[in-house]
Amino acid sequence: MSSSPLPAGRLLDGVLTGVLDTAETAVPAHALGAPAGVDGSADVAGVAALLARRVRADAGRPLLTFYDDATGERTELSATTVDNWVAKTANLLVDTLGVTTGDTVRIALPPHWQTAVVLLAAWSVGAQVGVHQPGAATGAGAAAGAGAVVGTDSHDDPPVAVFVTEQAVDDPAVVGDGAEIIALSLRPLGGRLAQPVPGVLDFAAEVLSHGDRFTPPAPPANQRFLARLAGYYARTWELAATDRVLTTAGYDTPDGLFGGLLAPLAAGASVVLCRHLDPGLLARRIAVERVTAICAPTRYDPLQPAASEPADPTRPPRPDTPAERATPTVRHLTTGLP
Repeated sequence: MSSSPLPAGRLLDGVLTGVLDTAETAVPAHALGAPAGVDGSADVAGVAALLARRVRADAGRPLLTFYDDATGERTELSATTVDNWVAKTANLLVDTLGVTTGDTVRIALPPHWQTAVVLLAAWSVGAQVGVHQPGAATGAGAAAGAGAVVGTDSHDDPPVAVFVTEQAVDDPAVVGDGAEIIALSLRPLGGRLAQPVPGVLDFAAEVLSHGDRFTPPAPPANQRFLARLAGYYARTWELAATDRVLTTAGYDTPDGLFGGLLAPLAAGASVVLCRHLDPGLLARRIAVERVTAICAPTRYDPLQPAASEPADPTRPPRPDTPAERATPTVRHLTTGLP
């Protein structure tokens, strides 16, 4: 099998460098197909086009359902709502932060519905995206094997904008020097920062004032490759519009990036994003949310009891709710990439 025809090494424009450098050597070029939609019916040039196609197909159907089991939050966003948030964030990037095609945007946020919005918005404006684990060292100062994350390398251009949690605004290893800093509280209902921070933009306070329409520029060449990879994994995993993918994987990993966001988007499917997942709630969540696939670093078995509630061998299994009794068989998604 031949590899991707793109040159080896760092991919310069519009993409996650580390993830795609790995993927381009692992995915045969013929498997990617033409740069068209999953169904082959229309050219899908970049990530913004994937989102636009999902909105056209079924604007009102949920695209992203978010759970945080530490706070009890459940937020459901239709394709239209996601599109509106992405447009507002893209306008924030361009109008307030001055981001242009080819600029680097660093995202140091945990799995969250707002993280997905920021990612999609950064690609929509044609930015080069670097995804980092919150609190991880970045760039040339990161020691090998310590804090190094997928989606970055030692040659990344300095970011013009950095998205961080409010707890990380003073961490120089995360925010760097000279970039605009945008902080997110990640509290339920998109709440503002607990306290204003001088020199730091409050995402929740800034984004809502921007328009909910955005016209993306032509995507960079390697972002088109990213969209083709999304289609490739959607086909490989046989995802369809009826699928609901539950994910706990971070967007700084290939599995989280493709299984938890881009491949479901390319397939017209929906995502159930879980932060601080309580394994004891998994079986019921799979049933209630009609989950058909799981993307997670840990292979969850929804039919096993929670660790804190060991099974009683003298008692027949009896789920607590009808939803748990209806737990379906789900498949596990993985790219197989490191």
